[in-house]
Amino acid sequence: MYQSPRRLCSALLRRDGAGLRRLPGPGLPGPGPRRQAPPPPAPRLLTAAPGAARPRSPTASPMGHGTSRLYSALAKTLTSGAAAPHPEYLLSPDPEHLEPIDPKELLEECRAVLHTRPPRFQRDFVSVSSVSSECPSSHPPIRVMQWNILAQALGEGKDNFVQCPAEALRWEERKCLILEEILAYQPDILCLQEVDHYFDTFQPLLSRLGYQCTFLPKPWSPCLDVEHNNGPDGCALFFLQNRFKLINSANIRLTAMTLKTNQVAIAQTLECRESGRQLCVAVTHLKARTGWERFRSAQGCDLLQNLQSITQGARTPLIVCGDFNAEPTEEVYRHFASSSLNLSSAYKLLSADGQSEPPYTTWKIRTSGECRHTLDYIWYSQHALSVRSALDLLTEEQIGPNRLPSFNYPSDHLSLVCDFSFKEPPHGLL
Repeated sequence: MYQSPRRLCSALLRRDGAGLRRLPGPGLPGPGPRRQAPPPPAPRLLTAAPGAARPRSPTASPMGHGTSRLYSALAKTLTSGAAAPHPEYLLSPDPEHLEPIDPKELLEECRAVLHTRPPRFQRDFVSVSSVSSECPSSHPPIRVMQWNILAQALGEGKDNFVQCPAEALRWEERKCLILEEILAYQPDILCLQEVDHYFDTFQPLLSRLGYQCTFLPKPWSPCLDVEHNNGPDGCALFFLQNRFKLINSANIRLTAMTLKTNQVAIAQTLECRESGRQLCVAVTHLKARTGWERFRSAQGCDLLQNLQSITQGARTPLIVCGDFNAEPTEEVYRHFASSSLNLSSAYKLLSADGQSEPPYTTWKIRTSGECRHTLDYIWYSQHALSVRSALDLLTEEQIGPNRLPSFNYPSDHLSLVCDFSFKEPPHGLL
């Protein structure tokens, strides 16, 4: 997951001596009794720095700057007052001044914080048999992770998860569940939505793990309506710098019917260091709620038009990750499936016929009732890329009767993870 000229994290890089390799199974943290042991001494990396505000009492909202237990080296990136203004979300600490960290050490500290919680769920990668007849790639696959992680302000202040205990949403622990999930699957490219702790958590930590990080907040984030919020939420894109070089980056504010909207996208063209091949990766989060189907459709068309220009009409292979807030029956889904960019949805390949989306990617219970929908997708250029494997979804039994989020899963959306390879020899317009 991380490789540095100064220090190699041997536990993550060692497989067959050929560089970056993943551990078998679902990754580093697996299910088991590891959280039943008493906690070790206070972790060095995840405890608050001297002078940082202490967590509030259980009766107070554990949200905002003053309540997050930050890395000691990173606490100074934010002010400690929960009610402080948020100009800092426009700034980013210089990664050159942050020491690299060992992902195994970070994982151990996450586990220490989570020792009283149930173990994380076992999820397996499913090989896609349809690619077995293709010429195998001579380069390691590219692992892409898509995840709406649930903005902290929305989870505590707006989303009304009536079956989720308030303690399960405490940021001090929920952030460790999110990090544990990321560390488990070790993505080369990570696409997140509803990120409202970018500058105090994800950018400082992931940059020290070797990722280049980009964040684009929503212009009018609903998080800002919540007391003691941590700034606006938005989309974030991360890629490992030892695998890719950034060629071009575009921040896109989506339009609908010529009107600028509150939804955004990031599109970055990357060059694979092993193969020299280029790849465009985009992350987005479309408008939510029933009744906004035409609005989402217009946003999707605008994004496709932007990507058509960025990829020069699909000359550059494309991966689009996002929470589309749209079932496969919606028009915006059909726009992507029939686009001239020749896109296909990766998770269809897990179905028996290879044509059906999963039955759900989000499952929650709100005051308005139970919501079980397929809203999250990883689209890819099927003429240029092959899906080697995909991470299976949680079962209904694993999710449990209270649905998501929960004490052992931090978001109301499931993470999607796929391994891709460039097709060899190049096909189509490449």
